[in-house]
Amino acid sequence: MAIFNSLLALLAGIGVFIVGMNMLSHSLQKVAGPGMKRMIGKITKNRFLGVGIGAAVTGIIQSSAATTVMAIGFVNIGTMTLFQATSVIMGANIGTTVTGLLVSLSSFDIGLYASALAFVGAMMQFVKKDRVKNIGGIICGLGLIFIGLDLMSGSFNNDEIKQAIQNIFSNISFPLLLLLLGILFTALMQSSSAMTGLVIVMVVKEVMPLESGLFIILGANIGTCVTALIATIGTNVNAKRTGFIHLLFNLIGVSLFTIIVWIFSSQIVNVLNTIFGNNYAIEIAVFHVVFNVSTTLLLLPFIKYLVRIAEFVIRDKGDERARVIKFIDERLLSTPSIAMTQVKKEILNMAILAQDNFKRSIEEIYTQKGDYLKTIDETEEDIDYLNSAITKFLIKLSPLLNKTFPID
Repeated sequence: MAIFNSLLALLAGIGVFIVGMNMLSHSLQKVAGPGMKRMIGKITKNRFLGVGIGAAVTGIIQSSAATTVMAIGFVNIGTMTLFQATSVIMGANIGTTVTGLLVSLSSFDIGLYASALAFVGAMMQFVKKDRVKNIGGIICGLGLIFIGLDLMSGSFNNDEIKQAIQNIFSNISFPLLLLLLGILFTALMQSSSAMTGLVIVMVVKEVMPLESGLFIILGANIGTCVTALIATIGTNVNAKRTGFIHLLFNLIGVSLFTIIVWIFSSQIVNVLNTIFGNNYAIEIAVFHVVFNVSTTLLLLPFIKYLVRIAEFVIRDKGDERARVIKFIDERLLSTPSIAMTQVKKEILNMAILAQDNFKRSIEEIYTQKGDYLKTIDETEEDIDYLNSAITKFLIKLSPLLNKTFPID
């Protein structure tokens, strides 16, 4: 019975942690929406600026998956090139390490005080002002993260379950198997942050060796690509390439680091223990930072080659419908302020098509040659399709705008 209760506590802790992360992320997006729009609007062909913006946006909204999906959406509607999206994705991988550093604070015995933030944030939800509510969501989400960590940690206080998991990881010590565990569990939870938090708790409670934790963290970086790959379903060819580049980037980095950690595992563990005094939470968080920063620095000069590989693997089959819609994409609904800007551009795009078609119609009336008849019919179909697409998009966007920017 005690083991069953411990397992329930572990699952509850993971659930509370994920809810806290989602609340923190969504509230931060609402507060920082206009700022993110300005930052993304400054993306140029400068790869360093792209990495910086990707890291900053991810650090702000606490979700590399959200940043990557946003980049896929921009590529899909043609407002961001594949080159630009690649640098943003690299930055997003750096920005996501902020979560690990945040989780590592639990090692400083501030869990009880941080958990109290959940109450403070919940009380702020009763204030009428939306900005106060959003800030309360940030505070409450932060508190829930530490409550989740505390629940996960408490689940390992039972000696039986602790011994059982220790036995499991004493038998599962092969690096590739540990990588696979990290990939599978992260893909199932759809959150590398939750996986990082769980690994930190298990290593701190000494139910898993630090070395095993490092391999699982590496696997989590591949598992988190599942969200981006799902987001490419139904997109154009360049958006699919963006998702593939995200996967390729992590595969290359994980492969290199797996070899290094595999060969020099004892030396790496000794260095981390010496520098951070056996503070396992900080050691795992720092390792995650080093992995993502090093992989980015290594692959940053080769963005063009990553793009070429993606173009070779995912061939252009000529998506005619993708050419009609240039600015709107449902993946942008997660950031209503950006979505509103894009829908205005799409309406202008439709107006330009209508204006051009009107000019062709007048010309056809005067000349009676029939030169523009086919073009007029095709453009009219495009306009009708755009009109329908914009209407459907606005129907989905409207309630989100009312929540974010309420109309008195």
